[in-house]
Amino acid sequence: MTETEQKKEYLKEYEKAVRQMKRSEEKITEMRLSKIMPSAGNDGMPHAHNNTDLSGYAALLDEEERRYMKARYHRIKLCREITDKIERMDNEDEKDVLMYRYIRLMKWEDICVKINKSWKQTHRIHARALNNFIV
Repeated sequence: MTETEQKKEYLKEYEKAVRQMKRSEEKITEMRLSKIMPSAGNDGMPHAHNNTDLSGYAALLDEEERRYMKARYHRIKLCREITDKIERMDNEDEKDVLMYRYIRLMKWEDICVKINKSWKQTHRIHARALNNFIV
């Protein structure tokens, strides 16, 4: 893997971290909803449940939330690290292209419009930005 490819992969870690955080949040939300509305099973039919003791459920939910918060801290730290490294760059056009592409996940066409440059100019700026980006 070339140095440029390694830099791209590093920058793509931002998107991965955000997606992982969203999945974890959805999992916790689903756990909470399944206990609030236990009769809503996958088949849509009501089922009898023993809702007398919630301590086991509470312990599971607490464990999952702790695991989520620990992982979230590391993911937020990584996201902040990536954005800080982009912000430390000297050239504003290069910063913009990297932020729009890897942080805001914009398409190339939208980036060209946003920075008011042609497709070719935008890709040249991107190539320069990757060369100047320090991991």
